[in-house]
Amino acid sequence: MDSSNNEEQRYQSMDYGPKPFIIQIAEAAKRNKTFRTVVWTGTHMQLTLMSIPVGGEIGLEVHPQLDQFIRIERGCGLVKMGNSKNNLSFQRKVCEDYAFFIPAGTWHNLINTGECPLKLYSIYAPPQHPKGTVHLTKADADEDEHG
Repeated sequence: MDSSNNEEQRYQSMDYGPKPFIIQIAEAAKRNKTFRTVVWTGTHMQLTLMSIPVGGEIGLEVHPQLDQFIRIERGCGLVKMGNSKNNLSFQRKVCEDYAFFIPAGTWHNLINTGECPLKLYSIYAPPQHPKGTVHLTKADADEDEHG
């Protein structure tokens, strides 16, 4: 295995927080094949890598007590946000190199409208997922969160 494959596997199997950590974030996001992998969890924030399949979505959700930052590294999608799940009045198309901010208490979803998996990273402040979380698919994430 070359070092890039070792690096890819490393990010899919370990949460490096809260130790100091450096990552080539764009490459790590592009190489990630899981729906969600938590890479670093600290006291006040958390980094996750995500890969949303063609036609897939993060799923409509709200985080009452945390802010979220998302940056798209590959692909295109549609961001929907609003003050209730029935009023997603903010809608924008996003592509590579776009970033968006989701204030605490804002309902939101990101839908992959492109022709390739949507590769991104997300920063939650404070952390949202248990340290070391890995969800191979959205179904795994839904089961873990609701099952």
